[in-house]
Amino acid sequence: MRITHVALWTRDMQSAAEFWEEYFGATTGPLYSSARRPGFTSRFVSLPDEGGQIELMSGPWLPEDGYSERQGWDHIAIALKDNDAVDSLAKRCKEDGILKLGPRTTGDGFYEAVIAMPDGTPVEITC
Repeated sequence: MRITHVALWTRDMQSAAEFWEEYFGATTGPLYSSARRPGFTSRFVSLPDEGGQIELMSGPWLPEDGYSERQGWDHIAIALKDNDAVDSLAKRCKEDGILKLGPRTTGDGFYEAVIAMPDGTPVEITC
């Protein structure tokens, strides 16, 4: 078994796609607009080296307040090559104002930092 993709809701599809391209080297697929569910759009971003896919989804019914804690999935963790890669990306994200926490070794043994997508959704970078 394997996970084929995870899906994230976003109010700003373009900014979300650019985030994954900019910080993770992802490639973005074409925009899909549902004929069955008016206003629903999605597109897949593919991580390099068969790292999986993330489906970005949007619709006019999403709340204006952006990301907030709620029941269900909370974040995604992206494994990088090693601690140096985490440190390097964390430094870049700090300079860009999106580093939220870290890098550090967590209580459960992961070396990680937490960054935020444009809408505030947390993304862990780890190794």
